[in-house]
Amino acid sequence: MRTTSLRKGENTGLTMTPVVLDVSVQGLTADVCALLLGADSKVRSDDDLVFYNHPSQDGVSVAGSAVTVDLVRVPADAERVLVVASTDPLHPGAVFTRAPSVAITQAGAEAKSFTPPDFTSGETVVVLAELYRRDAGWKIRAVGQGYASGLAGLATDYGVDVDPEPAATPVPLPTQGRRNPGPAGTLASLPKVERLAPGLLSPARQAGKALADRGIGNPRAAVYLILDHDWHMETLYESFAVQAFAERVLALSANLDDDGTVPVLFSSREEPFLEEIRLDNYRGRIGRLHTQVDWGWGNVAEAMRRAVGHYQESGAADPAFVVTQVGAEPWDKAEVRSLLQNTASLGVFWLFVGFGRGKLAFYKNLNASTSVTFSNVAFYDAGKNPGAVPDEKFYADLVDAFGGWLRR
Repeated sequence: MRTTSLRKGENTGLTMTPVVLDVSVQGLTADVCALLLGADSKVRSDDDLVFYNHPSQDGVSVAGSAVTVDLVRVPADAERVLVVASTDPLHPGAVFTRAPSVAITQAGAEAKSFTPPDFTSGETVVVLAELYRRDAGWKIRAVGQGYASGLAGLATDYGVDVDPEPAATPVPLPTQGRRNPGPAGTLASLPKVERLAPGLLSPARQAGKALADRGIGNPRAAVYLILDHDWHMETLYESFAVQAFAERVLALSANLDDDGTVPVLFSSREEPFLEEIRLDNYRGRIGRLHTQVDWGWGNVAEAMRRAVGHYQESGAADPAFVVTQVGAEPWDKAEVRSLLQNTASLGVFWLFVGFGRGKLAFYKNLNASTSVTFSNVAFYDAGKNPGAVPDEKFYADLVDAFGGWLRR
């Protein structure tokens, strides 16, 4: 039978027959478990951790390397099921290098498989796949999220009480290419990340390295995130690409602003919707928030104006770094240019990050004119799927122009 290979972040529909997810791990001993999650993305009780000592719960069962989910038996208050692989805690120092893979089968349906990119940051736990309710049915998403903090990190994110793991020998992170480590203040907020969002610890370290490599010592900035909510972005929200992008921005902010919070504005045809994403609530946050916003032609200028107003009202003394994701040309180009000119003296830096299927020539060419240039503006083309860009390159490109602006 033909097998469809899923890419990281991709999702596909499931029939209502039992689904079997068989995990394969090469090179080390690993355990497989599953989590049932409620509407708040937390387990309803500790019984929702299904593993070898508690092999069955509410339609979800674990046998060896396989997880079986009987979708019709999963209770209505369980909205998601995660499939997880973890290194054996009795083998201290063991980490994933080659990523585990998962084969997904259902009777009468085409087989599917998923193998995440290989891991390089000492990951000991991997969330491989997520089954979630959509309308009256179920879908599955290829996740591939690694944790370098063991089951304790996973438990922190999803509300499980787990026994402490045996002490392990710390695994050093890669340090290739680090030219200027910078002062300790660059990583001052990482203990908070490790405590509240251990799944973001690796990207936060990569973001800190990118800042240090550009000679930005002890940087401080208020980070904002504007997200395009045009109708053509729908598949990128659905595929987890926008959520993953927001998580990366949140990991960057941990190196710039110690409150663990990034204000988020959704740019749509209506008044911009302002919310926030935090270290303690980031998982699935964008997916939940964006459903409260109508689709439409993004009003980028109004979202920018709202971000500047919020920044000024906050009384912040540090500069603002506004990461503005764009998927197509703005319809309000004159207003965008005017805002860029008027905020140059306010300590606001604009980074337009393009990804999606639309044309982006306006943003690419903002500083192409010889008569009008914007010292506080840069553009970064992240391609159709920014999740495919490795952390090291992503953060280097993300902070390059911002670092130059700070040094002016």
